[in-house]
Amino acid sequence: MRLIVYDLLKRYGGFELYIPDLSIEPGTAFGLVGPNGAGKTTFFRLVLDLVRADHGGVQLAGETVAETTGWKDRTGSYLGPSFLVDFLTPDEYWHYVGRTYDLDEATINERLAAFEEFYVDEPIGETTKYIRDLSTGNKNRAGLIGALLPAPDLLVFDEPFASLDPRSQMQLKQILRAQENTTILIASHDLEHVTDVSDRIAIIEDGQIVRDETTTPETLADLENYFAETNSPRESFDFE
Repeated sequence: MRLIVYDLLKRYGGFELYIPDLSIEPGTAFGLVGPNGAGKTTFFRLVLDLVRADHGGVQLAGETVAETTGWKDRTGSYLGPSFLVDFLTPDEYWHYVGRTYDLDEATINERLAAFEEFYVDEPIGETTKYIRDLSTGNKNRAGLIGALLPAPDLLVFDEPFASLDPRSQMQLKQILRAQENTTILIASHDLEHVTDVSDRIAIIEDGQIVRDETTTPETLADLENYFAETNSPRESFDFE
């Protein structure tokens, strides 16, 4: 799914997010990195029409997200525990998500089976714990599976590697790499993981994208140098 941003502006008090133009081609994994409060989550919420822009907008597959709904059944997202229904078990939650995408029970169960090695706290299909009683890591696993379940054309993840154990982080990277025809947006503070799974990486600071480059073997070291700088990092950073 192609994503196009045009003259996008959102103000919160003294904070301003402004992205004049951005285009992400279908099938691209786009990583977004930056300090806390830089605007990563705000941008994703604008993409998903969870907040409205003050000016400009976002298009998915040619549809303006604030004006249409057809893009929603082609999109999966998980921005954190607020996306979960905590009085359901994971099984109940996944089936609820599947039904909202008009998936039948057989399809839901078939797709869930692919995540049995990723969600190992309880056997999928036999979960008994309520989501509210899960560890933070298992809550995130439940949310990530829910977003992946409909096999969407667009995936939007905010800090997907957070609170996952090393094994699960490696599994998630494999899952994301396997989404060959899916456009993926990932915001993460984990530079290594986001570099591993992204075709492009952008740096956002103070509500503006200051760098947007194709991922290369040098990208991780460049990012580490950028964020390690204490004096005028924008001027000293150089993507090769």
